Amino acid sequence: MKITIEGASPEFERKLLELLAEHREELAVAVDTSWNVERAVQYLASLPGNALTFARLVVEADGDKDAEELRAHFGGDLRGPTIALSRAITRGERRKWWPAGIETAVYAHYDPNNPSWQRAIAYRMTAENVAVFREAFDCIFNPK
Repeated sequence: MKITIEGASPEFERKLLELLAEHREELAVAVDTSWNVERAVQYLASLPGNALTFARLVVEADGDKDAEELRAHFGGDLRGPTIALSRAITRGERRKWWPAGIETAVYAHYDPNNPSWQRAIAYRMTAENVAVFREAFDCIFNPK
């Protein structure tokens, strides 16, 4: 049996957690570590401007943005925005905005033919996450 509950009151949540604790040996609990629009909006809203722009450029490129184009846009250095993207993930876990282990929204892609240390050749996002983040950007920049 699979149960999904959204928008529960704190009292309902407390009672449900008590019930689950009583029957924990009988249950398998799986945590959803995928992105949804609510999580993506929270993530994007927590980013500084340069990281928000970085994420937007990756989304606008349908999840595959050339790293050299990004370097040109950010004056040659991507450490600022990429560090901010990474820190936002851990900050969200700490603040319970999403579960620990959520997948990285934007990730570096390296040349598979060059296994030594190298610069990223692109920054990517999965197709599923592109759709989620596109909707999240729409929520942020075109509120209803």
